[in-house]
Amino acid sequence: MIDKVDFQKPFETIQSLMNIQVSVITKSVEQQKKTGEELAAFFKSEVEKARELKSPEDVINFNVEANKALFELLKAQGEAFTSIATEAREAATAEFSKMTTVEK
Repeated sequence: MIDKVDFQKPFETIQSLMNIQVSVITKSVEQQKKTGEELAAFFKSEVEKARELKSPEDVINFNVEANKALFELLKAQGEAFTSIATEAREAATAEFSKMTTVEK
């Protein structure tokens, strides 16, 4: 006896996974654009602040504060990319689990 092969479910899963991929790429490109804009604004702002430094102590304090602010900015940007990746992983895992679930 030959069972009827159902190609619809795998096809739908592949289509859904491709949609997830497109969504992730779009979000990633948008995040990269935002990241670039944030970094440009940060450095522009820091250049303006640096123009007003008068003493070596001002330079040291400025450098420490600028590095802290840059670290926090980069940390937030990294968290945003991690969020995109986590969301994609969860969506893909859900699609794969739908495909492997046996219907009764």
